[in-house]
Amino acid sequence: MAHLSWTHEMSTGIDEQDEQHQRLISLINRLNDTVHDGKDAEILGSVLAELADYAVYHFGYEEQLMHKHAYPGAAAHKMEHQRFIEWMADIRKKLRQGDTVASNQVINFLRLWVTGHIMKTDREMGMALRKVASA
Repeated sequence: MAHLSWTHEMSTGIDEQDEQHQRLISLINRLNDTVHDGKDAEILGSVLAELADYAVYHFGYEEQLMHKHAYPGAAAHKMEHQRFIEWMADIRKKLRQGDTVASNQVINFLRLWVTGHIMKTDREMGMALRKVASA
């Protein structure tokens, strides 16, 4: 499966947020490499844990921005973050229990979720916050 690439269309206009998104994409690509190189479940679990931890860190950053600027879409945005965190926890739990995780499905979900979330939800937030900052 081809790597996910950062594109200008993903830019939110908030440099730190964009850098964090690039890191998330890098972690998804690393997970993809881990799966396709036939690494064992322990290594897959380690990469998933790193991705989950970084996602929590990144979501915290975004939620602080939303709070600081009284972003009106914050509740829905936070709900997307929460659903993602719950999904990741469920996948990690299944992996620890020895459940066969459909690795390609996990990667596809991550790729679609991250690009969709960045290109819709995060870009909308970025536009709104830039308007507030320039006002």
